[in-house]
Amino acid sequence: MSACRFAIIQLRSRLGKLNKSEEKLMIIGVVKEITDGECRVAATPASVKKLIKLGYDVQVETGCGIKANFPDSLLAAAGANVLEDGAQVFSQADVLIKVLPPTDQEASELKPDSTLISFVWPAQNEQLVSKLVEKNIKSLAMDCVPRISRAQKLDALSSMANIAGYRAIIEAANEFGSFFTGQITAAGKVPPAKVLVIGAGVAGLSAIGTAKGLGAIVRAFDTRLAVKDQVKSMGANFLELEFEESGEGAGGYAKIMSDEFIEAEMALFAEQAKEVDIIVTTALIPGKPAPKLISAAMVKSMKPGSVIVDLAAQNGGNCELTEPDQKVVKHDVTIIGYSDFPSRLPTQSSTLYANNVVNLVSDMTPEKDGQLTFDLEDQVVRGALISYEGEKMWPPPEIEIPPPPTPAVEEPPSAPDSGELPESAANSWVFTTIAAIVGGLLLLLIGRYAPSDFVSHLTVFVLACFIGWQVVWNVTPALHTPLMSVTNAISGIIIIGGILQMSGFFVNASASTATVLAALAVLISTINVTGGFLVTQRMLGMFRKQD
Repeated sequence: MSACRFAIIQLRSRLGKLNKSEEKLMIIGVVKEITDGECRVAATPASVKKLIKLGYDVQVETGCGIKANFPDSLLAAAGANVLEDGAQVFSQADVLIKVLPPTDQEASELKPDSTLISFVWPAQNEQLVSKLVEKNIKSLAMDCVPRISRAQKLDALSSMANIAGYRAIIEAANEFGSFFTGQITAAGKVPPAKVLVIGAGVAGLSAIGTAKGLGAIVRAFDTRLAVKDQVKSMGANFLELEFEESGEGAGGYAKIMSDEFIEAEMALFAEQAKEVDIIVTTALIPGKPAPKLISAAMVKSMKPGSVIVDLAAQNGGNCELTEPDQKVVKHDVTIIGYSDFPSRLPTQSSTLYANNVVNLVSDMTPEKDGQLTFDLEDQVVRGALISYEGEKMWPPPEIEIPPPPTPAVEEPPSAPDSGELPESAANSWVFTTIAAIVGGLLLLLIGRYAPSDFVSHLTVFVLACFIGWQVVWNVTPALHTPLMSVTNAISGIIIIGGILQMSGFFVNASASTATVLAALAVLISTINVTGGFLVTQRMLGMFRKQD
């Protein structure tokens, strides 16, 4: 699109903002998904209320939310107008929201000059994009929302991937013939299941958390070393290759790796396939077929009864033996290639997707007046925009991410040309020298004139002060309380010494100054020991699970 044409579109958008007060409130329409097996819906009772608060009228096709457990009565109670015929919704809706891309029939029923919000997948549906442009439909693709911090609340891909990862483990548990968690029973010992998750994106992390919650031993691999800490924080073991190459790609996705890396990666997977019981693969590269990570030979080497869940089945699958949308058994291994995992949890999926849509509509309705505003200078709107004012707007311009600021490095002060030390260093050296001389002279005088018993006691006292100073001073302040509870051993030594010193009182019934001091030391040390145990028990109680 030429720069002149783009400027005209921006001008029209701004003029539309000026005239929007004269327009009637827009109607948002929700229709039933007609694709076989699709149970999700683009609106829920909660999202309908939010859209109405933004100033829109909401019309829904009867029965659109039944499969997601949202009957017409709940949608009507939320304020939606339920229409008997989906064609009425198409003909009246100024903004139509869907889950899946519209079919040819649905695209032909769209109201001219209306707005479509749904998954579009423009790279795979060029014919649909052309039809939207011809009908002058303004289309926003939920799958094209840029993955930047400000747009996380609109990221429907992450919402659906989270559900897919959870459902993948549930499907695997349904097919796996044993427990996930290990058990020791009177009938015998049951080892825990071993799960390998390939790809630690949103779906992978969700699968890791679910498998770990069920008690399995979880291992994970990803070409992006940046996710290592996330994997470990969830209790899984991160598998690494001894390579310096990073797999971090644009938009948070992984990139294609070198042949050497792929060879080492395949060797790792072949080794793990012999050990694990369940493999979940999530590796996808945008715009390209899914990489083949699990070969037929690896499947053959797996233990009978093992399970593979291929979350990349819609793009060809990460396993060579995956059949899209099918569950097959090859070499006594169950391979699940479903592509509708989010639809298998329709209530939760619809709720999250509807929230994503509401957040997008809310951002595009700054005045909360029921008028959808297209700000082409907004990175989020521009990134999701597929067609606008009869023009194809996809692909959007790349978002320039500013590099992180370079920390200022302070140069050390250069030494004087004369070879002399700086004034501060010179003063410190003089003070240290004088202190060492005075201390040495003092020790010589004490050793010369003081009694031998006093010298031995002084030596023990100096060593005790030095060791105590080093023990306390070098510990982080946050750890002082645990440190004091550990020093009960030192307090115990003091108690024993005090009791020995008090032995004269019990024999001669005479209380000297030393006896009084020993009794005081025993009392204080006893309080310290008791308090240390109480504090330790209280701290340990913070980490115990409550029944």
